[in-house]
Amino acid sequence: MDSDKKVSVLFVCMGNICRSPTAEGFFRKAVEEAGLGQRVRIESAGTHAYHIGSPPDLRAQAAAERRGVALGKIRARRIADEDFEVFDYILVMDRENLDGLLQRAPEQHHRKIHLFLEFAGGGAAEVPDPYYGGTSGFERVLDLVEEASEKLVERIRAS
Repeated sequence: MDSDKKVSVLFVCMGNICRSPTAEGFFRKAVEEAGLGQRVRIESAGTHAYHIGSPPDLRAQAAAERRGVALGKIRARRIADEDFEVFDYILVMDRENLDGLLQRAPEQHHRKIHLFLEFAGGGAAEVPDPYYGGTSGFERVLDLVEEASEKLVERIRAS
């Protein structure tokens, strides 16, 4: 990666309290461990305004904490029109939110918008929403997000 090139990544889910803040936290950890912390801007947002200003779901925080990642300082926000200009990667957790962003974003920014798990190279296409499920759903999200985060760091390092 060119040492002067900065990259910005926005993770997006519906409410910005489970999947996207988890992705933000785990990707931030992967970026720091790769020594790229000063070169990568990382944020998360939701497509809906349900939880603006709220911290991540307590179950998401607990699951992340068990793996050494603190999410408590993250606060939910809704994606803004200027995010399409500002971010190099807008990585969405599922197809429903992907479709919504592609409808909302100006066409010239569609190339930035992807499903996050496209970077994982595994069989899953979407990060499932654990909100209405049990603890195992949050653990599954962590597994998917950790793998995709590592692959995304490799891609950014190679760019």
